Amino acid sequence: MSSAPEAAAPPAHARHITSVADVEAALGDRIVEKFFKDDQWIRVRTDAWRSSLEILRDRLGLTYFCFLSAIDWLPSPYGRGEDDPTEPAPERDATVRPGYAGGATRMQVFARVASPVSHVGVIVKADVPDDTMTVASVASVYAGANWHERETHEMYGIRFDGHPDLRNLYLPVDFEGHPLRKDFPLDRKSTRLNSSH
Repeated sequence: MSSAPEAAAPPAHARHITSVADVEAALGDRIVEKFFKDDQWIRVRTDAWRSSLEILRDRLGLTYFCFLSAIDWLPSPYGRGEDDPTEPAPERDATVRPGYAGGATRMQVFARVASPVSHVGVIVKADVPDDTMTVASVASVYAGANWHERETHEMYGIRFDGHPDLRNLYLPVDFEGHPLRKDFPLDRKSTRLNSSH
């Protein structure tokens, strides 16, 4: 009677994340700060943005790309939607207060990736340097990030180094400014978008 052959260890790409500790062990000193609420939120060093997402994909099986965008932590100089327009504008606090997993710059990029097997997701954030407004592109890590990076570039003015084509998706090529920045003027007359309306 022959015995059944021993099962081979699964290849690295077949392993799937099962815990917060898996992410922390895989990324090590790339992590600057972390927070757990429903999903795990981690902030990684800006220079480790791309490599962190590669590790999450290749070592932990986070092969599903959900989205990528940016956050502008600058408080809006134009007030808040709940401000009473009939009253004088309240004094504004211009302190930048980043959310989950912190931040050291005005702008941050973030992406959510998940395992289609364990259904565990991780939100990865990285600070965008104020002087260059540039981070590495992850479009070759997750193909779905391509148009997300284009949109983020268009709306926030963040450059993605290594992206093959950062043309606008929505706005005319001669549109001035980045509409999702908090300091983008809210009145239509301030842009150079020509319209007959």
